[in-house]
Amino acid sequence: MKRQKIVSRKPQSAGSRAFDVINCILLAVIGFIMFYPMYYVLIVSMSSAVNIAQGNVAFIPRGINFAAYERVFHTATIWTGYKNTLVYTVLGTLINVALTAMCAYPLSRKDFYGRGPLTVFVTLTMFISGGMIPLYLVVNNLRLLNTMWAVLLPSAVSTYNMIVMRTSFSSIPDSLVESAYLDGANDIQILGRIVLPLSKPIIATMVLFYAVSHWNSYFPALLYLNDQKKYPVQVIMRSIIIEGDVAAETTGSINVIATNYKYAVIIISVIPILMVYPFLQKYFTKGVMVGAVKG
Repeated sequence: MKRQKIVSRKPQSAGSRAFDVINCILLAVIGFIMFYPMYYVLIVSMSSAVNIAQGNVAFIPRGINFAAYERVFHTATIWTGYKNTLVYTVLGTLINVALTAMCAYPLSRKDFYGRGPLTVFVTLTMFISGGMIPLYLVVNNLRLLNTMWAVLLPSAVSTYNMIVMRTSFSSIPDSLVESAYLDGANDIQILGRIVLPLSKPIIATMVLFYAVSHWNSYFPALLYLNDQKKYPVQVIMRSIIIEGDVAAETTGSINVIATNYKYAVIIISVIPILMVYPFLQKYFTKGVMVGAVKG
């Protein structure tokens, strides 16, 4: 019979145990502070109007009903905003990742002429910009106003994300690239067949960063779009929450008031982007670490 190896643990000191307890309590408090606002929005969205008006909703929903969600699902403008947001997010993320990769790859090559000055020039854009009015004039002169390209193209490349991706590409061995050159591959083939397949973690991280940014974005659409049929859901949600456009519509039901209608819209708008995280979480930490460690 095989003898089981007994591993003896050194008893913790009183100070170490106290530190663990305090650490757990502190993390629990921080977790509660971060989680409770979204939880409160959820329980209010499914509570009755009477209990909300009386202030009875704090930790558990009161008078559970889904009338607010029924009203949301029957609001045509929200579904139009959803469709627009999906288009902006999917198309915008594809443009962002493609252009960021094409910018990061040459800057990651040590044999690229002018690599240093060009990197400095690109990095300066993180600290110096023309401002909102010059950008608006550029978009206007390019005749992009009231088109989806006005929302997507001005933010096509994030300098920070490009630097992170460039750092990740720099970790790929030069021997792989050199051997590909010897086999007759050009830079586009090397990027598509060698660099990108070896950089799945950083690609997934960039997809997550850009997708969340597009999904939560509302100001570019508010600035450049005039047609309400092209508004993303965040602009519609902003109108509902800040301006109270639906307050008159929701008073027709005794179970729905403007408050839980607004909160139902918030829940509906954040669910899709929250569903993306579990699929990209395994790449997220690795991608950030690979893109940040090696300079």
